Amino acid sequence: MEKTTSEASACGPEETASESANVPATEPPGEVAASESPGEEQTPKPQEPASQAPAAPVAAKPVPTSEDIPSAPLMLTLEDVTHSSVTVSWEPPERLGRLSLQGYVLELCREGASEWVPVNARPMMVTQQTVRNLALGDKFLLRVSAVSSAGASPPAVLEQPVHIQETVEAPKIRVPRHLRQTYVRQVGEAVNLQIPFQGKPKPQASWTHNGHALDSQRVSVRTGDHDSILFIRSAQRSDSGRYELTVQLEGLEAKAAIDILVIEKPGAPSSIRLLDVWGCNAALEWTPPKDTGNTELLGYTVQKADKKTGQWFTVLERYHSTTCTISDLIIGNSYSFRVFSENLCGLSASAAVTKELARIQKADIAAKPKGFIERDFLEAPSFTQPLADHTSTPGYSTQLFCSVRASPKPKIIWMKNNMEIQGNPRYRTLSDQGICTLEIRKPSSFDSGVYTCKAVNVLGEASVDCRLEVKASATH
Repeated sequence: MEKTTSEASACGPEETASESANVPATEPPGEVAASESPGEEQTPKPQEPASQAPAAPVAAKPVPTSEDIPSAPLMLTLEDVTHSSVTVSWEPPERLGRLSLQGYVLELCREGASEWVPVNARPMMVTQQTVRNLALGDKFLLRVSAVSSAGASPPAVLEQPVHIQETVEAPKIRVPRHLRQTYVRQVGEAVNLQIPFQGKPKPQASWTHNGHALDSQRVSVRTGDHDSILFIRSAQRSDSGRYELTVQLEGLEAKAAIDILVIEKPGAPSSIRLLDVWGCNAALEWTPPKDTGNTELLGYTVQKADKKTGQWFTVLERYHSTTCTISDLIIGNSYSFRVFSENLCGLSASAAVTKELARIQKADIAAKPKGFIERDFLEAPSFTQPLADHTSTPGYSTQLFCSVRASPKPKIIWMKNNMEIQGNPRYRTLSDQGICTLEIRKPSSFDSGVYTCKAVNVLGEASVDCRLEVKASATH
């Protein structure tokens, strides 16, 4: 199979000629040349037997005709090339021959060589094949032949040579999510940006700051195989701006821009003055600070301090206007006011303080006291919580409760079956804060009945009652 196209097509006849060496000389002459032309539909003539061959004639094996040999495979196509493999595919031949097709043989011929090396030792019934374990820099041709029991077809040769080289992967930058918006740092903090990228072979990475080369004395850059790191040890406001990373590879490039903002605390408002004082109110006005800290202000914080205590209290926070009115000041006190600026870093280190004091004057107000009307707290007795029916067990003390409301304090009278039980040692009565309690010590069935609590004062009386039942425990 390592011959040229014409040689591969003549493979079958040559084998026939070698096998017919013992054919007797009586075979018709002139057919040896025909066996060398596989394209012609002729039967090859067996060669003259050697002088040492036996005299008995041997029957010649028939040489396959062109109708028995399949035609060349169609549409040999290069499907894929990687750094170590190549994949090709083809279509079956138009003519398979009268004999069965055994498969296809893929061959390879390296650049500068003349021999075709079979990729698969035996024919394979596939129309796509991958050649693996190739080395970078290899350059070769590929061809494929259809093989049947009659022989191999003319090969289909790939038009262009295959060159194995490292796969080129277009560069791509993957900016982390937190860097897709403005990256804010405070003055003095470190800036450490790690930007991953892709590309094969290793691409070249470069940085710029606002379109200019980086200051190597302030900014350090380290680029690896898969990322690039930009580092600033101590950030200053001049480091703010747009940093752009460019990754280049064989004419292809990718870019990513990162906005960095270095900020610090703002300055105090330029000036503040007391506009007016009336009633319990004071009006203030101030001017914005000259330095906002390299970022927009979030507002102003206004504080007041009483001259007597000197303690500052916040009145307004993140107030956006430059004028305000302070209300609810205490009459007779004098106040100072101060204003801070605020941004993302916090309040300004100092504040603008009013030079004048806001004195809240006492107004001429004549007090007109109203006559005092004494409230009448007298109230007739009324029960807010009545007695509840109760069941008890003999030998176990039990209690009855109720609550009464009255002014003056009422007299509490307990009765059983409408008869007073005051002074009876079997009963104990208590009255505290309107809560009336009757305790029956170790009751028996004799203590069952209707119990009444009566409250009496000078304004009237009220009573509540309940039924107590003392049941003996069941015996077995």
